[in-house]
Formats: sequence, structure tokens, C-alpha cells
Amino acid sequence: MNVWRRLLLAVVCGVAVASVYAAQPVLEVMGRDLGLPAELSGWIVATGQFGYLAGLVLLVPLGDVVDRRRLIAVHLAITAVGVTLTASAPAAWMALAGLAAAGAFAVVVQTTVAYAASVSLPAERGRNIGVVTSGVVVGILGARVATGTLAEVWGWRSVYAVLAVLSLGLAAVVLVALPPEERPNPPARYGQAVVALGGLFRQRLFLTRGLIAFFLFASFGTLWSGLSLPLAGAPWQLNESQIGLFGIAGLAGALGAGRAGRWADAGRAIPVTGLALTLLVLSWAAIAQLPWTLWLLIVGIVALDFAVQAVHVSNQHLLTAAHPDRTSSVIGGYMIFYSLGSALGAAATTAIFTAHGWAGSSLLGAGFAACALAVWATNRQLPLDGAKLRRRRVRALPRQTPQRGGWPSPRTRPGRSSGVPRR
Repeated sequence: MNVWRRLLLAVVCGVAVASVYAAQPVLEVMGRDLGLPAELSGWIVATGQFGYLAGLVLLVPLGDVVDRRRLIAVHLAITAVGVTLTASAPAAWMALAGLAAAGAFAVVVQTTVAYAASVSLPAERGRNIGVVTSGVVVGILGARVATGTLAEVWGWRSVYAVLAVLSLGLAAVVLVALPPEERPNPPARYGQAVVALGGLFRQRLFLTRGLIAFFLFASFGTLWSGLSLPLAGAPWQLNESQIGLFGIAGLAGALGAGRAGRWADAGRAIPVTGLALTLLVLSWAAIAQLPWTLWLLIVGIVALDFAVQAVHVSNQHLLTAAHPDRTSSVIGGYMIFYSLGSALGAAATTAIFTAHGWAGSSLLGAGFAACALAVWATNRQLPLDGAKLRRRRVRALPRQTPQRGGWPSPRTRPGRSSGVPRR
């Protein structure tokens, strides 16, 4: 895959995921404009996450059934319809309906990652997934910067209008610039793909990586869905554009995604996961200092986003390597845990902050991170990476020495009966 196609796929991911997370820096003003109580404002983000969850179950398996290039274009177009509904909504219920629809079809992110994995050579899969996933990071965090600026100048509705235009434009570009996939095997039927998705939940590797993702993104959502509340209040009193600028600090996660892809290709996905989760737990010690200093908050944000993306890319690399014939289903199933975790973090952090302040939210985020680390520690030998697995298989084979004239035939190798009595 050439660099321009990787870049295009990264942009697709960034724009799609921005439709789910764009509300985070404007939760307070958006909730007030739509008539939502402050303690319920977190549901603006959580609604998009629940829509995303429905899309993961019902829409992502389509990637194993139809041409993913066309599917990407269609999902982008329908995402544009959802964000347009939100931008024009006169009441909260209509805005939430638009966010749910946009969230459901924002699963184009997973179809895009699956497309990148399927057209990649095995030695480049981790690198390409890392580059495409970096677009997700830029979309999540860059959207906060753009959202804050646009909301300050033209209001929060302008954010969703811009996302609608970008989504429609990318849908057209994808059809022109990306080649169709070459699939060696006939595609599965939709019912088979959905059933196969359910079957993944009986596999220990899938459940382990899914649980790590659940707690990982619950911690991530606790920070980013709750951050605007203490920054908008005393003692900082920051406006929307100033709050959005904190997304720049989180762009370090894009570096984490790209680097983690190379580490995964080198067979280090499992130890990298453990180190990154340890960093995630420690990052909350700095983030908890928000009421007294913004500099330590920035340090904590950089560490948290780097750690989250390193784990996320490692998870996807291991799962797509284990299931190369159904990358859409395995990524879609994995992202169910992501969506549930993000929704939990978004809904819980606003309620906890209202009751216990930022100290309570920080303890919540650190607790989620510690749970992810505990899951990894319990299952850190699962699975062996590809290189180690091949070496173990080679060591398990019986050692043989070549005879004069070449290797012995299979019938006369040690351990086989040759029909000749041994002396």
C-alpha cells in the first residue's frame, strides 16, 4: 500500500471518529442549548457510543460480505446524514437521534482498518494498521481543537455542518482513489458473518484483548468526556476554544500508534501492552493535579494518549494476525468492547464529577486503567507472537542429520517404522 492511500484511509478514520467525539469540548454549552441538565450532559457522547455499538454488531460484518471500498463510501455518506440532523436539531431528542445514527455508521473506521489489513503484506500489516489508526487519534483529538474554535466563532452546530461536508467529499474520493480488494476466497454470507462474530466471544485471546480494550477506553473516556467540566469552572474558567487546545497534547497518541505498529511487526506486542498499561495508570497521578496546575495535566494527557494508542494498535495487530480471513468481523467484535468502555467512561465521569469533583473522576480513570493492567498480567502469555510461535514449533520438531546423498526419506526417519529390524 502506497503512502497516499494510507494517508487517505487515515483521513477517513479521522473524520468518521470525529463525528462521535466532537461534542466533548462543548458538552456544557451544547447541553445548555438543548435543555439537558449538567449531570446528564455526558449522554451526548454516550449516545453516539451506543449507536457505534449497534453498528459494530450489525454493520461491520458486512465488510466480510461485500466490497469494503464501496462499503466505506456508503457509510461515510450516511454518517453525513446523521451529523446534518444533529446540526439542525431544535430539541435534544433530535440531536441525540442524529448522534446515534452518525455513531452507528462511524463504524466505517473498522471497515477501513480491515481494508488496510487485508491489502497489506504480512510483514507490513502492523505498520499500515498503525498509520491508519493514527488517523483515529488525530480525528478524536484534532476534532477537539477544531470544535472549540468553530464553536467559539459560529456555535457548536457549525462543527457538525463541517463534518457533513467532509464526509460526503471523502465518500466520493474513496470510490475513485482506492482499488477493490482481491479476495482469494468467496465472501461469506451476512448471516454467516454475524454468527462468526458471535463465535469470537468464546475464544480466550479475543476475550482477553477485548476486556483490555473495555477498561482501556473507559479510562480514556473518563478523561476526555469529563475534562471540559473542571476546565470551564473555577479556578480556570476557560472558554470552548481554549479547552479544545488541550487536544493538541493528546496528538502524542498518533506517535504511539505508528510506533506500536512497528513494535508489533517485530513481535513485541505483548510486552509493549504491559508497559503501556503501566504508563496509563501512572498518567492519572499527573492528570489528578488539574485543580492546581495545567502543566502536569498536559504531561498526563501526553502519557495517557500515547499509552492508549500503543495498546490499541497492539490489540488489533494480534487479532488480525490470528484471524486473517475475517478481519472485519474480528475488528468489529473487538470494538464492541471499545464502544462499551467509552460509553461507560463518558456517562460515569460527569456523574462522578458532579458528586465528588475532579479527584473522584481521576480515581475512576485510574481504577479502569488498573483493571486493564490486571487483565493483561493474568493473560500475558496469550498469545505467543508469530515469531516466537514459529521458533517454538521448530524446537519441537525432532532433530535430524542429513545422510550421504541427502536427507533420509520419510519412511526411514527416526521414529518411523521402516520395516527393517533395528540392530
